[in-house]
Amino acid sequence: MAEAIDPLDEISAGLAELDAAGLRRRRRVVTGPCAPDAQLADRPESLVAFCSNDYLGLAAEPALAEAVARGARRWGVGSGASHLVSGHYASHEALEVRLADFVGMDDALYFSTGYMANIGVMPALVGRGDAIFADKVNHASLVDGALLSRANFVRYPHCDLAALEARLATSRAPRKLIVTDSVFSMDGDLAPLPELLALAEAHRAWLLVDDAHGFGVLGPQGRGSLAHFGLASPRLIYMGTLGKAAGVSGAFVAGRRDVIEWLVSKSRSYIFTTGAPPLLADTLLTAIDLIEHGDARRAHLAALIARLKTGLRLSRWQLLPSDTPIQPVVIGDNHETLAVSRALDAEGLWVPAIRPPTVPKGAARLRITLSAAHSFAQVDRLVEALNRLEARQT
Repeated sequence: MAEAIDPLDEISAGLAELDAAGLRRRRRVVTGPCAPDAQLADRPESLVAFCSNDYLGLAAEPALAEAVARGARRWGVGSGASHLVSGHYASHEALEVRLADFVGMDDALYFSTGYMANIGVMPALVGRGDAIFADKVNHASLVDGALLSRANFVRYPHCDLAALEARLATSRAPRKLIVTDSVFSMDGDLAPLPELLALAEAHRAWLLVDDAHGFGVLGPQGRGSLAHFGLASPRLIYMGTLGKAAGVSGAFVAGRRDVIEWLVSKSRSYIFTTGAPPLLADTLLTAIDLIEHGDARRAHLAALIARLKTGLRLSRWQLLPSDTPIQPVVIGDNHETLAVSRALDAEGLWVPAIRPPTVPKGAARLRITLSAAHSFAQVDRLVEALNRLEARQT
């Protein structure tokens, strides 16, 4: 019989192992609003933050703060129940109609978070004996949703269409679901959505697109990755988050009307949770208007991306190819990546170190994220610091 393990000792030893490997995660306490000039509890001076997903600079937008106040005066601060009991308000309904129209779908369903959306959609569509085909670097919520479905979980190499086609061709599953990020959160590259949709249609499969990092940024008027590629199909299911470019909170799933009706009855993470405060839905209606009329913000963001890419002169570290606000610099070693992140911090620049298991072993990186709220001068500071730090460590 195996000797019993004291879980208290195991946790202490596990934390020590994480420290030794440079993998322990720690939080920082932010004491001001989400903005490029971040105020933190652990230092008196502000930092220029290159780590939020507030791509359009809407998180601290005064018009949204005013919309929250109006919504609170009208609705109060809570919904009181799940959507299927008494927690579905007129503001939720209006938001779903607006979102569906904005992304060119029949209908939409509003979830409290993107994680809840992904873990709710997949188990509602497929189950035991079916198959999910997933890009190997998909977000954790897509992985967890696939595992919860109990379907056969088939992963293909990153953006490898030939490998995916071979796996689809040999599958005898009665139901097939392809799932992918549109913009991969740690690499910043785009999925080949037109080709993925062609494979879905050829093999009578669903294609679920997680557009967390594309909604609001890509496509005409920020309508997302499907609009960016000009895609439409009854086999498409679209998930967009509302806490990144939209600046607020929550997520939505959009698709055919009958698909959304099915999710209302079958998605456990929608059915068995209290509805989001209706004041947030009111606020999001304002956010969608700002996204729709935000071409100037997107143009400035694109100029910042170009300035960063042309300014960096790295020889040992690698700036991954990306035309999105996610600009990863791969350093490799966990401890070196942490050291560079700390050196930037000492210079007043907040760039997080991303390590395994979020990224593959040996591919630790700085994940730079740009926002329309950044200035050219702030990006120039970051570029100069990175060029100098790499030269110093070479």
